Amino acid sequence: MPPVTNQTWTPAYIALGSNLDDPVRQVRHAITQLQAITGSRVLLQSSLYQSAPLGPQDQPEFINAVVGMLTQLKAKELLDELQSIEKRMGRVPPTQRWGARVIDLDMLMYGDLHSDEAALQLPHPEMHKRHFVMVPLAEIAPALLIPGYGSAGKLAAQLGMSGLRPVD
Repeated sequence: MPPVTNQTWTPAYIALGSNLDDPVRQVRHAITQLQAITGSRVLLQSSLYQSAPLGPQDQPEFINAVVGMLTQLKAKELLDELQSIEKRMGRVPPTQRWGARVIDLDMLMYGDLHSDEAALQLPHPEMHKRHFVMVPLAEIAPALLIPGYGSAGKLAAQLGMSGLRPVD
């Protein structure tokens, strides 16, 4: 990656999920990889949570977490880094939507950027509906405003913990 030339630090929130090949280890390893991104600093890290799969039910349960970071990368550059981490960790395109995966890294928010590009939709268009995203996000940033929906804490409380279990 080229040296970072942007001197502005932008907050970004990343959701992590895995349900293959020791998912707890995969999520923890991905967090380590996020910490190594040049021009970025992971400042906040949620607990790990176990949840039922969103899509097909004939797959293992997921381990989920959210991190908050500051980055000097542009949104597209950060997305490229996330996809690079996924590839290095062995992620292959799923054979079905919401299928099993070694690692999934989703950019939830990048500052106040709104993007409707197919490759980069921000804020993440489905995050307000997913307790396995909102509960860990609310743990680290309860006052974070999700445009059009309210605070992360309020959304997490509305979605509840049903089917979501903290991992020791």
